[in-house]
Amino acid sequence: MDVKQYMSELGLAARAASRELAAAKTSQRNAALLGARDALDAERAALANANAADLERGAAGGLDAALMDRLELTPARIDAMLEGLAQVAALPDPVGSISDMNTMPSGIKVGRMRVPLGVIGIIYESRPNVTAEAASLCLKSGNAAILRGGSEALESNMAIARCLAQGLELAGLPAAAVQVVETRDRAAVGHLITMPKCVDVIVPRGGKGLIERISSEARVPVIKHLDGTCHVYIDEGADEDMAQAIAVNAKTQRYGTCNTMETLLVHEAIAASLLPRLAAAYASAGVELRGCERSCAMVPAAIPATEADWYEEYLAPILAVRVVDDIDQALDHIETYSSRHTESIVTRDHARAMRFLREVDSSSVMVNASTRFADGFEYGLGAEIGISTDKLHARGPVGLEGLTSQKYVVLGEGQVRT
Repeated sequence: MDVKQYMSELGLAARAASRELAAAKTSQRNAALLGARDALDAERAALANANAADLERGAAGGLDAALMDRLELTPARIDAMLEGLAQVAALPDPVGSISDMNTMPSGIKVGRMRVPLGVIGIIYESRPNVTAEAASLCLKSGNAAILRGGSEALESNMAIARCLAQGLELAGLPAAAVQVVETRDRAAVGHLITMPKCVDVIVPRGGKGLIERISSEARVPVIKHLDGTCHVYIDEGADEDMAQAIAVNAKTQRYGTCNTMETLLVHEAIAASLLPRLAAAYASAGVELRGCERSCAMVPAAIPATEADWYEEYLAPILAVRVVDDIDQALDHIETYSSRHTESIVTRDHARAMRFLREVDSSSVMVNASTRFADGFEYGLGAEIGISTDKLHARGPVGLEGLTSQKYVVLGEGQVRT
């Protein structure tokens, strides 16, 4: 197979399909999603067989236990895929909505209409359920999708894609609206991210190495975040019970997520009373503390932190802790070390809370809430395709609206400019 030619054909087909999708009614796109759900339900045995082939290949290739677990399509995960398709179908359709319509002195009316981005390339690892999840969000927002999953999940991804194609056919939409890259050749990714005539945006979902490569080599825009080095700052005079609940949840509710707190900042006025309480709670959860000099003096079990610790996204039961003089030092620390994902302040002071919201330059900034809420579902987006720490074109959790753009529309009654 000539991979370059193959990817070019996929891209051209996706571009043609994207025009049909953009013109399709909401009811058609919803019908495709629900048809795909029914096809997945009817093809459970075929999905299981395809997944078993992937699992066998993965075991023979020495995939570790964590990757094998992510690769497996259990009945519960298939159920979740079906539910996800139904949920996306039920979401409001952003495409075609017009906002900010104003009448100008000339008499023309000017507003902005939401439109699909066009063709979205999604590159992801291991989890085959992402195939249905990503495709559903693209379809609902009127975008064609080219999906490049991990080679270890190829059989499963192709089986899911066949069900998606059935849904598209039933709805009278082109099968090329959702295409899975059917080659394990790594060169396919290089071609996908360098086809600006066929692909409008790339969404990488995976480890830091994958995202760094895509970001550096892509010739089309990328929606991505590299790290989730998230902070919680506990302010002077904060409610200690609230602060403990938030700080413990932000770290221990799940360790391996991008919105998990990795550095805790505590005002010196509250540190002596609060840090030992927090240390005991973290110890009971098996969390290792790496602290500044003042933190270690208050919590003898803490390990002295290095400069690298302040940058680290541990994705593990490890937490960096620093005692700060005031909110200014906390803001300086976040500015220096944050990955611009999510930061939270715990405070009773409204003015400092508002200052934190204004001055912290991250995609999500919170007051008196756990960083673990930085998630599309929790934000009411219904679902997300990823989280962006960039400032253009989408920032934070990217849901359906983030997969659209806006164009100006002008309504007139024969006006001409003089």
